[in-house]
Amino acid sequence: MSNPIQQEAVPEFEFGIYTLGDIVADCKTGKTITPRQRLDEVIAAAKLADEAGLDVFGVGEHHRLDFVISSVPVVLAAVSQVTRRIKLTSATTVLSTIDPVRVFEDFATLDLLSNGRAEIIAGRGAFLESFPLFGYDLEDYHRLFAENIQLLQELNQHEIINWEGSFRSPLRNAEIAPRPVQHKLPLWVGVGGSPESAKKAGALGTGLAIAILNGNPAPFKELADSYRRSGMEAGHSLESLKVAITSHGYIAETTQQALDEFYPYYYSYRNSISPSRDQRYTVSRSEFDQFAAFDNTLAVGSPQQIIEKILYQHELFGHNRFMTQLDIGGLPYAKVASAIELLATKVAPVVRREIAKKTSAVSL
Repeated sequence: MSNPIQQEAVPEFEFGIYTLGDIVADCKTGKTITPRQRLDEVIAAAKLADEAGLDVFGVGEHHRLDFVISSVPVVLAAVSQVTRRIKLTSATTVLSTIDPVRVFEDFATLDLLSNGRAEIIAGRGAFLESFPLFGYDLEDYHRLFAENIQLLQELNQHEIINWEGSFRSPLRNAEIAPRPVQHKLPLWVGVGGSPESAKKAGALGTGLAIAILNGNPAPFKELADSYRRSGMEAGHSLESLKVAITSHGYIAETTQQALDEFYPYYYSYRNSISPSRDQRYTVSRSEFDQFAAFDNTLAVGSPQQIIEKILYQHELFGHNRFMTQLDIGGLPYAKVASAIELLATKVAPVVRREIAKKTSAVSL
């Protein structure tokens, strides 16, 4: 195995939250909120995250009735009008089953509406309902993504483009409008564990968002190392190769409170939501407690425990961004809001300070 990449100084560490907009009955009351209420809560969470000082807000794309968000740019456009500074990203855009021209135009419009805050995290997607819905063949799963990510990069770089691929009509001197406020839209590739996907993201020079939903994060270190090696071999600077770590999470004043409050909703989410409607995953309380242990990824605990977990992971990944999904399984908005406040006021300042101290020591 190649030697690990030596990490250079990184910019100030970024914190974010993301949502998939799942619609699951509250396990305590048995009530399910309406899609309109769910979207209202998504927008309220984004506004609070912005006001509290978090850096990034993301929404994910699904096409089934137990999720409320199928049109990510529309939701983010609404969010842009109630926020001032927070970056707005997809989490993720299922790029294999959508026209890259449409993606670019939608997010360029979002960038204009938000005054330069739009980003895209593009992925293949673990949920496959968009393939038959939009007329794509699952046998082309990998080829579709490879072609579409390359086209999206071309669209990001050129106002007028000529393009010919295998899955869409050719582009002949096509004007790609509108153009964003930013010189280029920040583009990330989301991966769940594929080394080849990480290497491809590095070769393309995009950011890399690694989703680690439970388990020990150490085996995922090779993804970040492979990504950086591939990126530098392709001529990209190490500083430009950004890594984000994403996970489920919840924060309360004490670890026991966080575990006790979040577990019923985590259980409900895992037991209700699955890429396959025929399969459900039930997690026991003992498994859940282990998922939330210091050396595992689930970001559930007190502020101090989350600080220690992120700093431990930073030793592994040298990442630039941490994003967590708080609002799962019908968790009441009041609890989501409290966790956002704790992340922004108790966790983020300490982690940023500790990483800045380490970066300063390395650069001396």
